[in-house]
Amino acid sequence: MQLKIRNMKFFAKVALLLLPFFGMAQEIIPDSTSVAQQTFAMGSQRQKIDGIAATVGDYILLDSDVDKAFLEITTQGQSIADITRCQMLGKLMEDRLYAHQAIQDSIIVGDATVREKMDRQISYMVEQLGSMDKVVKYFKKNTEDDFRTDLFEIIKMNTLTEQMQAKIVDEVEITPEEVRAFFNRIPKDELPMFGAEMEVSQIVIKPRVTDEEKQRTIDRLKQFKEEVLGGASFFTKAVLYSQDPGSKSNGGYYKMNRKTPFVKEFKDVAFSLDEGEISEPFETQFGYHIILVEKIRGQEVELRHILISPKITDEALAEARDRAVNIRNKIINGELSFADAARSESDEKETKANGGQLINPQTQDTKFHLTKMDPTLYNDVANLKPNEVSQPIVSQDETGRKMYKLMMVTNRYDEHVADYVKDYIKIKNLALKEKQIMRIGEWSEEKIKDTYVKVNGEYRNCEFTNNWLKK
Repeated sequence: MQLKIRNMKFFAKVALLLLPFFGMAQEIIPDSTSVAQQTFAMGSQRQKIDGIAATVGDYILLDSDVDKAFLEITTQGQSIADITRCQMLGKLMEDRLYAHQAIQDSIIVGDATVREKMDRQISYMVEQLGSMDKVVKYFKKNTEDDFRTDLFEIIKMNTLTEQMQAKIVDEVEITPEEVRAFFNRIPKDELPMFGAEMEVSQIVIKPRVTDEEKQRTIDRLKQFKEEVLGGASFFTKAVLYSQDPGSKSNGGYYKMNRKTPFVKEFKDVAFSLDEGEISEPFETQFGYHIILVEKIRGQEVELRHILISPKITDEALAEARDRAVNIRNKIINGELSFADAARSESDEKETKANGGQLINPQTQDTKFHLTKMDPTLYNDVANLKPNEVSQPIVSQDETGRKMYKLMMVTNRYDEHVADYVKDYIKIKNLALKEKQIMRIGEWSEEKIKDTYVKVNGEYRNCEFTNNWLKK
């Protein structure tokens, strides 16, 4: 168990390398046969190929990659004291193995997908550092083109790695019996500690939108459609007018399949259109949309959309607050329980059926760790006593529309040693993660045998977790 914990700590640190990892040099071998011949030719003389630490399939790793990996971790403010060069090289080799096998398995990562991720990351970096020139200088590149070229290749490899890992563990499931067995294997003095947590419920009251405002929004989207059919740029319209913060800067672009977590109404329309077709305006919980389908690739659709939310009047907002106050009074007076009020009065579909109970998006559990809660949610509930109903709190949805919330802390949990019943979801996730790691280990062992791997020089003395030396 201690070994597993140490490994988990190491992987948590090294995970910083995955995204983003901008300083690391990467090179695809243009002719792997010639490199292999060169390696074997020099091997009889026990000479190290200058600068090459290891080769995995079509990828090579340089000594400088290991150095830059350590540098990248330190720039993130993390300690490298417990990470050896052997561990670091082993982790970098794992990433190359995933990416190499993804290509062999015909996993395709389109350039458009890579560019979308790259643009998002560059926008974030520019926002943090102030300008593109500062970004280029920070990552020690000569020109912006050099920076973009390196970043593109790194993101593409990371995406291949992620998709290969997902494919490996996609069908791994765990039964309640396996969860119990996992928990019982942990010595009592090594049971994990879980920090202070709380369970939170809410009632959402959204201002009513007038029929006139709804029609005005629909007419506006219809006008956008006509202008695009007349030759205007859908991309430009989305950048200028869409209220979807997740896609606005990319011209409303999304790539999705039927498993992608979009709301049902959006997916139904997206998969009903042909290439080049623009939908009529349609409504979701976020507002009104139009969709342009750009490409259909098997079960995947590449599209752009524009989202417009109808405006909320001051009168409608005041009416919503009055509704919230009235509901709160009924709960306090004992006319309704908070859960029943949520089921009958809340305008939030995701929580009303569960009596307003919030689900932690990170764990899919009902409990929120106090030190990891969203700051806004924490500020809303931090001073509430158990079962105390908050005053109406003004809030905003993803598109900036105002609404009111009533909040309640339904349970508080002090810091405690893991309990099988109380912490079942967390224990299940730990057990599943262990099973997934075991599956990845089996997969790695199998693929290393079938993949060209060469470890050079001093690294041949490493004790790797994986059998990179094929002993």
